[in-house]
Amino acid sequence: MAEAVDDIVKTINETNGTNTETFYKRIPATTEGMLIAYTSLVIMALVPIFLGSFRSVRLHMQNKLKKEVPESMTEKDALMFPLIASGALFSFYLVFRIFSKEHINLLVTAYFYILGVAALSNLLGNQFSSILPKSIPKTKYQLQFTEGAGDKKLDWINVKFTLHDVICFIVCGILGSYYLYSKHWILNNIFGLAFAINGVELLHLNNIKIGCILLCGLFVYDVFWVFGTNVMVTVARSFDAPIKIIFPQDLLENGILASQNYAMLGLGDIVIPGIFIAFLLRFDQSLKRKTNLYFNTTFLAYFLGLLTTVFIMHIFKAAQPALLYLVPACLITPLLVALIAGDFKALISYEDHNMESEKSSKKSK
Repeated sequence: MAEAVDDIVKTINETNGTNTETFYKRIPATTEGMLIAYTSLVIMALVPIFLGSFRSVRLHMQNKLKKEVPESMTEKDALMFPLIASGALFSFYLVFRIFSKEHINLLVTAYFYILGVAALSNLLGNQFSSILPKSIPKTKYQLQFTEGAGDKKLDWINVKFTLHDVICFIVCGILGSYYLYSKHWILNNIFGLAFAINGVELLHLNNIKIGCILLCGLFVYDVFWVFGTNVMVTVARSFDAPIKIIFPQDLLENGILASQNYAMLGLGDIVIPGIFIAFLLRFDQSLKRKTNLYFNTTFLAYFLGLLTTVFIMHIFKAAQPALLYLVPACLITPLLVALIAGDFKALISYEDHNMESEKSSKKSK
């Protein structure tokens, strides 16, 4: 039995990837600890998809009221995304092979510190404002940097914010600074979840065709870089940033502060299916029915896909890329439901906004 466990851990360590699987660094202390860790990871994967999807609906409604056309991914973008991601991954691989990991991680950490503080501020802004004392005024500010004048005027920076936003940003900056100092797993998860919720809310798919192209391309990307090469393994072991959610398997033995044995899940396994599920929720809202049929069924399919990933990994004693199971689950489910419900034509033809309007908007800019 001990040899079998050693073989499992060895296989996992040899085939590990950052954003494509859940994996162990060490042998779990207890079965209970392993179950708690996996359950927590699954919950933390579901929460940002649920919250981000409904936030995307609210953002979509705000854009419609303002008659604004948000920038969204095109078919060309979806086709190029796996190639760009592959290039970025291989570039990181070369950089980590050539230069010192400590120096590279210092730059990467500084970059994600800025992004993380901004993401957390955007997420907590309204809630933070509601808990501040009324004695603190909500003074409005605007930061603007323009080029030209009149009809040729171009806004490079045009940000409106309040004093409450500034205070929220400072508090988030303090949390980010403490993360830089401690690299504690709870703070890692806070910033990781903030990234995930913002990603699901703001990354926009305009129609299901674009979503299918994106998910199918990343399906191939995930399988190739995990099973075909050691590139993702090297980058995974070298990268030190909140690009994953983690939970200690030795929490019961070592407590919150001293835990060292983590199970992990990459943010890509949350955000990529999440933006597709958010699109389905917006489609549900367009049908104006009492139930969110497509969102609920695909959300359930995602949950079952995560469980399948864990199950297959342990049964076959090999690490698995999560998108190998999540992509078929998220694509097949809504298409099958649409065929049964008679909404297939409506689903295929649905668009959040007119793409021609977006093209003309970009031209004017």
